[in-house]
Amino acid sequence: MARWGACLAARDPAGPLGAAGAGSVRAVGRQAFGLFDGPGPASGPFEAAGLTAVGEVTLFNADRLRALLGQGAVPQDRTDGELLLHAYAKLGTAGLAAAEGMFALAVADGDELVLIRDHVGARTLFWARAGDAFAASTSLRALRRWPGVDAGLHLPAVRSFLTFAYLPGRETLLRGVREALPGRCLRLRADGSTAEETFWEPAEDVADLPPSEHAAALRALLEDATARRLPAAGPAAVLLSGGVDSSLVTALAARLHDAPVHTYSIAFGPDTQDELGYSGLVAAHCRTGHRVLTVPGSAVAARLPETVALLDSPVGDPLTVPNLLLAEAVAADGMRVVLNGEGGDPVFGGPKNLPMLIHELHRDDPSPGARARAYIDSYRKCHGDLPVLLTPDTLAALDGAPPPADAVAPYLRPGRMTGLLNQLLHANLRTKGAHHILTKVERITAATGLEGRAPLFDRAVVDHAFRVPPGQKLAGTAEKWILKEAVRDLLPATVVDRPKSGMRVPVQQWLNGPLRDLGHDLLLSRAARARGLFRPDTVRTWLRGRGTLLPRQGGKLWLVLTLELWLRSFDIEP
Repeated sequence: MARWGACLAARDPAGPLGAAGAGSVRAVGRQAFGLFDGPGPASGPFEAAGLTAVGEVTLFNADRLRALLGQGAVPQDRTDGELLLHAYAKLGTAGLAAAEGMFALAVADGDELVLIRDHVGARTLFWARAGDAFAASTSLRALRRWPGVDAGLHLPAVRSFLTFAYLPGRETLLRGVREALPGRCLRLRADGSTAEETFWEPAEDVADLPPSEHAAALRALLEDATARRLPAAGPAAVLLSGGVDSSLVTALAARLHDAPVHTYSIAFGPDTQDELGYSGLVAAHCRTGHRVLTVPGSAVAARLPETVALLDSPVGDPLTVPNLLLAEAVAADGMRVVLNGEGGDPVFGGPKNLPMLIHELHRDDPSPGARARAYIDSYRKCHGDLPVLLTPDTLAALDGAPPPADAVAPYLRPGRMTGLLNQLLHANLRTKGAHHILTKVERITAATGLEGRAPLFDRAVVDHAFRVPPGQKLAGTAEKWILKEAVRDLLPATVVDRPKSGMRVPVQQWLNGPLRDLGHDLLLSRAARARGLFRPDTVRTWLRGRGTLLPRQGGKLWLVLTLELWLRSFDIEP
């Protein structure tokens, strides 16, 4: 298991890689590649068509890509990484666009170091300017060790995290390190310049067809996307929440796979609301082997620090530890691939869009900035609390920095997408999808030796979503309507037509119980106070369950605790 690193330098490009701890280092002209120990699927360096690369590559359409390159052009025994490199060498970015899969690749192309991230962001990579060289890696922790990289705390990213509960774009919490965007090919040059090419971006191409035709076309795409993500042999595993998204993936897997399908669900104990009735109904309907994992708050408290440390950028999602425990249970059953239902909400119009559409009807400020601010408010995180949460010194240091709304404003104005619903879906896909959902799934599953796959984030499925008229995605108050119509025959009506409820995570119960001591010890510690980010009086008030932030107090305190744990795991000094 490994993550990869790459360097571009005029002299001795292998030196910084070795100094950062990489093994299997190979220099190719001004570029060098190597592997870091870590929970990832990196391989290489490898060569194809005269190019050298290192990567984390899983392709779901290898057969189609081979056919596109010409019969016999790429032998069957070549790895997915080598095949993708062949596609890039022969077709350039068109070859990348034709690939379907999860990939993060670095290529030595002439004097350039080329960084490539897959269409939707299923795999992640970071890069930095290190002195007179460029450094890149799929591990932020590796770049933290890189000689010459500015790894100090990036305060605007702190504000973004407290606003979104993740980092929605290029910025990371390390001042000198940036994240490559999905669907992009980034060229790093020896003179210090960069050039970015987009090889895929969702495009609005609405087809005015009857719902039955759109549903039938979507159904075919969903079947293809699911079939191509199933394991080649042996049992298949699916994470089943009981919502329509994971339920449809379960139903399709059960129908398309020629070996048993096992499903896995989470509960938090008898005193908490769960969806086990629905997940059990779907499991029985699809005849899967079903397993329920009960996660007590004590387990969350015990595993939270190590789980946060697995994430290159923190995610303020209280399901992170339960997700890890569930992945461990799947891996313990001998699985190496697990499917999930992630993607239905950001791609087809989940419940978070309706409040924005209602807001639009009453908006009296026509400026694009007002819409972006409303979008941020809809997250209901800490953005409105920043004046009382951050210290005066931190607020002063942030004065003049680009506001968090800048990360979403470009998606929320007419341009690539004409209507508001598609603009919201585009924003959700390119921010929360790529930088929260998919990166969390990848890091958590990779830590257990699994590969998490999301059929609803398939590129063709996403493209189709933007061909469907908005009124067929959000039909009145019926969310994801066309998606439900596409799979209605596969599932019980009580599952298809149920309103979205989501997993009720007992955050406040955990913070008042098993996480109480950890929260107090960390957030009121000398180290936290010395870092000077948060006002101690506000933190104390929140820990006592007081203040003006009810009823979402637990979720906001969770963000602060998660950030403090992440800063400690990366040894970010005050």
